[in-house]
Amino acid sequence: MTELPLGPTEPVGEDRILLGLNTFGDVGVKPDGTPQAHAEVLRQLLEQAQLADAVGLHAFGVGEHHRKDYAVSAPEVFLAAAAARTTRIRLGSAVTVLSSDDPIRVFQRFSTVDAISNGRAEVMLGRGSFVESFPLFGFDLADYEVLFEEKLELFSKVRLQQPVHWEGRTRPALAGLSVYPPMEHHLLPTWIGVGGTPESVLRCAHYGYPIIFAIIGGQPRAFRPLADLYREAMAKYGHPMQQMATHSPGHVAPTDEEAREEFYPHWLTLRNRLGAERGWGPAGRPEFDAMCAPEGALYVGSPETVARKIALLKQNLGVDRFDLKYSSGPLPHSAMMRSIELMGTAVAPKVAELLGS
Repeated sequence: MTELPLGPTEPVGEDRILLGLNTFGDVGVKPDGTPQAHAEVLRQLLEQAQLADAVGLHAFGVGEHHRKDYAVSAPEVFLAAAAARTTRIRLGSAVTVLSSDDPIRVFQRFSTVDAISNGRAEVMLGRGSFVESFPLFGFDLADYEVLFEEKLELFSKVRLQQPVHWEGRTRPALAGLSVYPPMEHHLLPTWIGVGGTPESVLRCAHYGYPIIFAIIGGQPRAFRPLADLYREAMAKYGHPMQQMATHSPGHVAPTDEEAREEFYPHWLTLRNRLGAERGWGPAGRPEFDAMCAPEGALYVGSPETVARKIALLKQNLGVDRFDLKYSSGPLPHSAMMRSIELMGTAVAPKVAELLGS
């Protein structure tokens, strides 16, 4: 078995960056202010994936959550439906919470999506920044670290598509069992999502997987030491260099002013709701404007502005791919569709022009 040539295997070059999208399927509100049905959000999400494919973006990812404000709890089911409505775009999770799942079932579900999509599936594995899945599926948060460590080890053995020999303390041992269905032509493209700790970077490099940094605050350039650590660790462990990517929130509109005014109230609602859960102080316009600045972590603005920020990201971190989290709280479906269209038709060519020059 070989890696997929267009998957996360090799850096894409100094003058190019792949552009993708991801979403958690944020539950918005209807015109009368009542929450959307989760089913309606999922149907709209299919339209968004179809548009992302039509405008030529590289990847579309959906995150796994188990709470009322996000509609996607079974990413692979959605991705299988999206596979039937798209032709070129890569389809993946963003992320799959491996700690509270079964590594064998994760592989089986994504190998099924890969077959349905004719080789376009990828999986991003992570520990998850939300913890609702742990009590829901009967896992103890005290085992947060060991669950991810052991399940990542088991997944990596399953991914090789050889009889699996494994034992640990979080599930019964396996003695030479095989896992089906197999991938058809290549190993399952697999990323590790990290939030910004050296330990997570080193774990990713140990297994030789591509890495994606979730940059949701501060300045992306602050992740340069972690990007360098990943490069150094990959060489130390004897692995060929893999792709590096980042994920950040953002929104594209015809002008900077329109993008900011459209995005701000929804960003603020989401930021303060999560902040209340996690003990953060309330946010306001100064924080938002600072994050929209050229060095900030919000990619909000006109196609020209967003393209320049992506080109700067490439310059500062040397990443091979950028995924825009284009959904934010109750942002309307129509606004997200326009943002997706501009990302493919205006931002992407401008980024190529900036990097080419």
